[in-house]
Amino acid sequence: MSSDLSALLGDLITVNNRLTRVAAHAAHGTESPATWRTLSVLRQLGPIRLGELAARSRVSQPTATKLVTHLAARGWAERLADPLDARVASTVITPAGVAALDSWRSELAEALLPMFSGLTDAEIETLEEAIGILRARLDGSETSAVRPAVHTASGGILPGSSTLPGTSTLPGSSTAAGVSA
Repeated sequence: MSSDLSALLGDLITVNNRLTRVAAHAAHGTESPATWRTLSVLRQLGPIRLGELAARSRVSQPTATKLVTHLAARGWAERLADPLDARVASTVITPAGVAALDSWRSELAEALLPMFSGLTDAEIETLEEAIGILRARLDGSETSAVRPAVHTASGGILPGSSTLPGTSTLPGSSTAAGVSA
């Protein structure tokens, strides 16, 4: 059973990577996959230091610096003084970054519609069940250290910062569990 599951998980990774490439090609995107991967990491983990961002985005630290500079220039991310260490900065996704990421994901989905338009109701239900299983297994598997609440000048709390241990203000997160939905 274990070897069957291992082979199945290997196939899942391969098909997922292929599906992402096909969708990105069909959507005619101009941003690099690293840009979207980095925005996804920022959305999921909230304020994060550059070294951790580089590791989570699977890029070198100099590349992460370039990505953050690009994202900040687009208004999709912001560098913030780290409340735990004034010598370093953390990066956080902005509302414009969340909107850009959501838009890109919608473009990818729209690009794939012709390929999946003939699915039966049972096949769609199977995909929904599979996605539910994957989310349940992945939620909470890539959490970052809980960071104290970072208050903005307007009195709000920045996404991803926490007011209590185990909680998060990330869009789409469960405030009770601090995990991304």
